[in-house]
Amino acid sequence: MSLAQMIDILRARKWVFLGLTGVVMLATLVLSLLLPRQYLGTASVVVDVRPDPVSVTGLPPLALTGFMATQIDILNSERVALRVIQDLGLARDPQIRQQWLEDTDGRGSVEQWLVGALQKRLDVQPSRDSNVISIQYKAPDPRFAAGLANAFAQAYIATTLELRVNPAQNFSRFFDQRTKEARTALEQAQTRLSEFQRAKGIVASDERFDIENSRLNELSTQLTLMQSATADSTSRQSQAAAGRGDQLQEVLANPVVAGLKSDLARAQAKLQELLQRLGEANPQVQQARANIGELQQRIASETRRLTGGVAVADTINRQREAQIRQALEQQRQRVLQMKAVRDEGLVLVREVENAQRLYDGLAGRFNQTTLEAQSTQSYVGLLSEAREPAEPSSPRPVLNTVIGTFLGALLALAAVLVLELADRRVRSPEDAVAVLGLPVLGVLPTPGAKRYLPGSRRLLVPPRQDGPQPSSSLTVGG
Repeated sequence: MSLAQMIDILRARKWVFLGLTGVVMLATLVLSLLLPRQYLGTASVVVDVRPDPVSVTGLPPLALTGFMATQIDILNSERVALRVIQDLGLARDPQIRQQWLEDTDGRGSVEQWLVGALQKRLDVQPSRDSNVISIQYKAPDPRFAAGLANAFAQAYIATTLELRVNPAQNFSRFFDQRTKEARTALEQAQTRLSEFQRAKGIVASDERFDIENSRLNELSTQLTLMQSATADSTSRQSQAAAGRGDQLQEVLANPVVAGLKSDLARAQAKLQELLQRLGEANPQVQQARANIGELQQRIASETRRLTGGVAVADTINRQREAQIRQALEQQRQRVLQMKAVRDEGLVLVREVENAQRLYDGLAGRFNQTTLEAQSTQSYVGLLSEAREPAEPSSPRPVLNTVIGTFLGALLALAAVLVLELADRRVRSPEDAVAVLGLPVLGVLPTPGAKRYLPGSRRLLVPPRQDGPQPSSSLTVGG
C-alpha cells in the first residue's frame, strides 16, 4: 500500500480517524485531571570512596561498581525502611494504624505493612558518572514527600554508619578479651623467667658464660702444654732408666759434671804419664789410679743425682697434667651446665618475647578497632535536602494529552486499516489497476465537483443528480 492510497483511505474515513483520536485524547485529558496529584520529594547523598583515616582502608577501583550497587540495595532494604518508620513514629500514628486495619484486617504487623507501602513509593537513582545517589519519594502531600525523602537519606546514612561501627564494636570486644589473655600470658612468662634467674643466680648470663668459656679454653691450652712437657720428661726418664743418663741434656749441661769430667781427663792423662815414667808398681801410679776412681764415682754420683731429678720432674709433670686434666673436665662440666641453664633461660626469654609481640599486636588491633567503633562519621554524606515541591510531578495534563493524542492517532489508524480491509473499495486508478488488472484510459471528474472547461474561465457546475454517486468515474479500456 502506497502513501497516496493511505492518504485516500484516511480521507475517505477521516471521521473514524478523527473520532477515535479525539476520544482517546479526551479520555486522557479527563483522566489526567481526575487523578490525584502526586508530589516528588528529592534528596541526594554522596558516597565517599576515599581511604578511611581511621582504618586506613580504601575501596579498590575495580570494586566501585559493585560497591555502588550495594549502596542502592542498602537504600532499598527493609532495615532502612524500618529505621524511617522508627524515626518518624509512623507505626504509632492512629490514621496509619486504621488504614492498616482496613487493608489487612489486622494480619501481620503494621511495620511490615508500612515497609511495603514506603518501598512502593521510593525511587533510588544512582548517577551514571559520579558517586551521587538521588533519593525520590512520591506522595500526595508535598510536605510528606519531602519529609520522607529526607528521612530515607538520614536513615541510610545512619545505617551505613551502623554497618561499619557494629562490626568494629564486635571486633573491639573480641580483641579486648584476647588482649587481656595475652597480657596475663606475658606476665606469667615474665614471672617464670624472673624465678628461673633468681633460682640460678643469673644476673648477666651471657657475660658469665663467656668468662667460663674463656677459662675452659685456657685450661685446654695449659693441658696441651703440660702434655708436651710430660712427654719430654717421660722420654728423658726412659733414657735414664736405660743406662744412658750421661747423655741427658741435664747431665751434659751440668757444670759440676763438666768440671769432674775435666778433672778426670787430666787425671787419666797424668796416670798415663806416670805409667810410662815410673811403672805400674809405683805408689804415685797407685795414687793416681785412686784419684781417677774417686772422680769417676763422683761423676756417677752426680749423674745419678741429675737423672733422679729427671724422674722427679717427670713425676711432677704427670701429677700436674692430671690436675690440669681434672680441672679441665670440671670446667667443661661447668660450662655444659651453664649452657644448659642458658638454653633453658633462652627458652623462657623467647616465651617472654613471643608473649610480648603477641600482646603488642593484639593491643594495636584493639586500639584500632576501638577507634573505628567510636567513629561517628559515615562514608556517606548528605549532598542536598529535599525541599517541599511547588508543582506536582504527576499527573501532567499537557504531556499526557500529547501522548494520548499520539497513541489515539495510532489506534485510529489501526482501526481505519482494519475497516478498510473488511470493506475494500476502489479509491484511485492504482486500485483499479490492482483489482481489474487492466490499464486506465481516463478519469472522469467527480459529479458535483467545481471545474473549468479547457480554454474558458467560466465555472462549470454539472446538474445535480439524485441518488448516491461514486467518488469518481473511470473509463477503462478493453
